[in-house]
Amino acid sequence: MIRKNPSGDLPVIAESAYVDKTAIICGKVIIGENVFVGPCAVIRADEVDATGDMDPITIGANSNIQDGVVIHSKSGAAVTIGEFTSIAHRSIVHGPCTVGDRVFIGFNSVLFNCVVGDGCVVRHNSVVDGRDLPAAFYVPSTTRIGPNTDLSQFPPVSVSASEFSEDVARTNVDLVRGYKALQNEF
Repeated sequence: MIRKNPSGDLPVIAESAYVDKTAIICGKVIIGENVFVGPCAVIRADEVDATGDMDPITIGANSNIQDGVVIHSKSGAAVTIGEFTSIAHRSIVHGPCTVGDRVFIGFNSVLFNCVVGDGCVVRHNSVVDGRDLPAAFYVPSTTRIGPNTDLSQFPPVSVSASEFSEDVARTNVDLVRGYKALQNEF
């Protein structure tokens, strides 16, 4: 469902993107070329700051927002998802937040008030809250990263983790094409 927010903003969705009919896209949202938005995802830009303004939620080209993902923002802060980035099933990205290009965010992970650098891999059931991650950083499954976390204890992204991330992004771009071809069949 595509709908306006209370401020009257309507999502802007690239013609080549695929948004599942069960997803909710609300308000000041910009979805780029070849983006896949899966079933039951919610991308909602509707809160404003103290002056009544809001920044958009932007999803970069060739990225995928998988089943049940929630993307929202506190008080109109920006959320930016880069290109060729995967936000896996049931994750939450809550702004203010920036996720770089070619990033993988694993199942059930939570991002809030952070920057996740290009090429990062955040594995399943992890939390990044109030701490920026440098490029090519690896967060193991079930890890909590907070403002005082010593990042030196974590290894860089391995070649296999990067290849996995790239494969997920490619697979979902292929799904966009497949689902777009099926749209007229229902």
